[in-house]
Amino acid sequence: MQKAQPERRATGRNAASMKYDILSALGAHACAGDKHLQRLVLRLITLVVARYNWISDELMVGQREIAELWSIDERSVKRDLARLRDLGLLVQKRPAARGRVAVHGLGLARIVEVTRPDWIRIGPDFVARMEGQGDAPPQAVPASNVISFPLPSKEDGLWPRIQALLHREDPNLYGAWFAALQAEQEGDCLRLFAPSRFHADYLRSNHLHRLERAVRVGAPDLLRIELAVAE
Repeated sequence: MQKAQPERRATGRNAASMKYDILSALGAHACAGDKHLQRLVLRLITLVVARYNWISDELMVGQREIAELWSIDERSVKRDLARLRDLGLLVQKRPAARGRVAVHGLGLARIVEVTRPDWIRIGPDFVARMEGQGDAPPQAVPASNVISFPLPSKEDGLWPRIQALLHREDPNLYGAWFAALQAEQEGDCLRLFAPSRFHADYLRSNHLHRLERAVRVGAPDLLRIELAVAE
């Protein structure tokens, strides 16, 4: 008889690694299945990476936007979302209503349950981590394979101060999305320049609230944040 597993949450300590573990488990599970399961889980993973809010456990995307993301029609989106709910991988938290899209969450407990047989395909260290037995002893990693995220500038100024706040909150997220931003202040507006349109759009959709919160703390006199693409 298996011992009960602690509820897995995507917030708090080790949250960042847990997100990757969940996606890895889903990927291994899909690869072990038939082409229909592979396609369905690939679509789920793409939706999660692009639009899921791990902190609030909310996926709020209209069927038209999902259809564009998945390159299928809205009828097929409706069918696949229903299949994901039937499998327990998605949980509907609020149905669609007039003028509002449906809100879904991830069925983390169900994901852990259905992917468990496939964990060993990733490795015994992954099994130990998912079972809550602690991390396996660290393995030597060639220096060329280590990704080093940049640290915030130690210079004085508004943007370095805000960057430091973002880095303290989540170093990995800072390195992935905030470190590359360039900033200029114009009156009560902070204008941030992203390296690409995708980068700017992703920040608007997923992390603008983090930027706004850091600005309120580090520069309460600022009234606006604008995101643009560097020329």
